[in-house]
Amino acid sequence: MPELTPQAMAGKLLREGFMHTGPDAQALSDPLSDTPIVVTLDELRPYELNPRLTRNPLYDEIKTSIRERGLDAPPPITRRPGAEHYIIRNGGNTRLSILRELWSETKDERFFRFPCLFRPWPSERGEIVALTGHLAENELHGGLTFIERALGVEKARELYEQESGQSLTQSELAQRLSADGYPAQQQHISRMQSAVRYLLPAIPNVLYGGLGRPQVERLVALRKAGELSWEKHAQGQSPAVDYETLFHEVLSPFDLAPAEFSLARVQDELIGQMAKRLGVGYNLLDLEIGSSEDRRNAFLRPPGEMLGEMLEMSMAEILEAGAAIPPAAPPSPRPPNAALPTRNGGGDFPPPRIARNPTGTRPPAAPQAALPARPDDPAWEEAPPQEPVVSPAADTERLQAIQRMVAEHVGDAAPDCAENVPRAFPIQVGGLYPITDLWRIEPGLDTPERLRIHIAQFAREIAEEAGLAECVTPVDDGIGFACASSSDPPAEGGRALLDLLHLLSGDSELGALLRGRLSDAGLVKLFRILRLARRLRDIETGAPGC
Repeated sequence: MPELTPQAMAGKLLREGFMHTGPDAQALSDPLSDTPIVVTLDELRPYELNPRLTRNPLYDEIKTSIRERGLDAPPPITRRPGAEHYIIRNGGNTRLSILRELWSETKDERFFRFPCLFRPWPSERGEIVALTGHLAENELHGGLTFIERALGVEKARELYEQESGQSLTQSELAQRLSADGYPAQQQHISRMQSAVRYLLPAIPNVLYGGLGRPQVERLVALRKAGELSWEKHAQGQSPAVDYETLFHEVLSPFDLAPAEFSLARVQDELIGQMAKRLGVGYNLLDLEIGSSEDRRNAFLRPPGEMLGEMLEMSMAEILEAGAAIPPAAPPSPRPPNAALPTRNGGGDFPPPRIARNPTGTRPPAAPQAALPARPDDPAWEEAPPQEPVVSPAADTERLQAIQRMVAEHVGDAAPDCAENVPRAFPIQVGGLYPITDLWRIEPGLDTPERLRIHIAQFAREIAEEAGLAECVTPVDDGIGFACASSSDPPAEGGRALLDLLHLLSGDSELGALLRGRLSDAGLVKLFRILRLARRLRDIETGAPGC
């Protein structure tokens, strides 16, 4: 076969059969993974659901930086399937607006054409991922006003409900937001929804002008306190308007600049209108609403305000506040024939005794002489505690308010020693020797022989959790038990459990430390370390716990 010349080969390639007959591609498809690309202002649009509705407070600083240095941090971009333009993926709408201004002012090419990181549009939950990403990024760069954050969370709720096909509770919404990278407490979501529903229609200029979260929360609390008082006094009456309409009419005239907004004037006008509509005295309503709102404000005060007051206290004031707390009265002895409370039959402990002074502050722990510290004291057998002994740390009303405020700020329950202590002690219902008191030792148990029997039984029950009960043998000396090796391969963690029991029963330094060298206070702190370490493990591994 003769060799083809270049001219002959070109002729064959240009024949009709080799010509392109399909449609021409109008545009390239988007990358399937994160890819740096160059875009122009004509190709890029802001995100339509961007929660920021007002000017970024750092706008001028960002603009100066971009003008002098260029775009050091280009915004990530994406594109919905089938869409014509790219959009900001999460955070960067302010930078896009600034680039448009600078291009209009300077016609500098670097403000018109710039590199960005393209990230593909998620195949599922794309709108939710984009919205929560913008919420999180805006919080990190310049922050959002309270109402912008509230509207963003409300839009996220709508998207979640469209996704699931059912309405969400505030707790469920908080969980979904946290799972998507925007943590929000249920209490905060409740106030956001109240602000959107009741406040935004009446005072949009005040809210968009940047009314702060503490003021918004106090206004929400005032509205709720007024509603409760209205429902109380409106029973049996037929007011011309309902409370929601009245509150809107009262609040609307105060739609001024945030600096001119006065919560005290709103409260005065609200109480005056309620007194007129209900025929109730102004002072009575002021007392009801004012006291109710004050209680809420104690929880809603910003942390800086409370901590600032605490830091301003002198050492003399702190000592004086602590000395003003009277000591607790000693616990009353149990009647000789009274039975000790147990949980073995399903009953609960009676409420713990905490003496309180007339001011409502908690007293310090009772003197040591009020109750014997060791069961070998004869007075212990004569007057054993009838119920769990609670010794709260001495604190003042100011400290209690700070603790409640911090708990409310992080969305936790306010600390209450009287309520929490009975639940804090783990109670074992099962087992040969049920535990009804973690610390007290009954007189009938307070002999070496009986103590060794109970210790050995508890060690055997602990080993049984790993299927190694036969490795624990009761003995008549030492701590009361000895450990032997298992003939069968131990379950996961079984070897370590046996090693722990062996150290506790032997003559090791660790065993001696746990059996007596460590003080009672140190032992309690060790229990606390273990509790916190176990919780830390649960959080890091995603295991359920509390």
